[in-house]
Amino acid sequence: MSKLLSVSILFFFLIFTGCSANNGMKGNKPPKTMVQVENQTYDTILGTYCWQSKRQGECVDTAGPVELLKERKPIEVKPGETVKIIMDYYPKPNEIHLSQINNNNEIEIELVKNQFSAPINKGVYYYSYGVYWMDKKEEHLSYGDAFYAFALEVK
Repeated sequence: MSKLLSVSILFFFLIFTGCSANNGMKGNKPPKTMVQVENQTYDTILGTYCWQSKRQGECVDTAGPVELLKERKPIEVKPGETVKIIMDYYPKPNEIHLSQINNNNEIEIELVKNQFSAPINKGVYYYSYGVYWMDKKEEHLSYGDAFYAFALEVK
């Protein structure tokens, strides 16, 4: 009888832990993301996001990077200086996009090991760093996405 009871308890434990294994992402909102230039780190501003945590989801829609950063001083960089994006969170997003906006022109910037080079020409450049936590099996299933904004001023 005790063997049957042990098997029953184990069965129910596996059922309940298996059902609650995928409650979404950790935390109530997307993780903090920083920009590093040389040895100095700077905060980004969290923009639009959708986040699923503890079986609840939330989507927040904000203005774009230029509007979000209106009142904020851009990060000063040298032409061509290395800029690194840091997100201390696991699991890492499995889809990443970086867009640069300057004089109403938007281009996609390639990231290599979460790094890119600052522009060569002087001016203020706005960035939108978009990250997605997509399901590995279901093509269009997302557990979270977030857009972060920051600006660089090439001196």
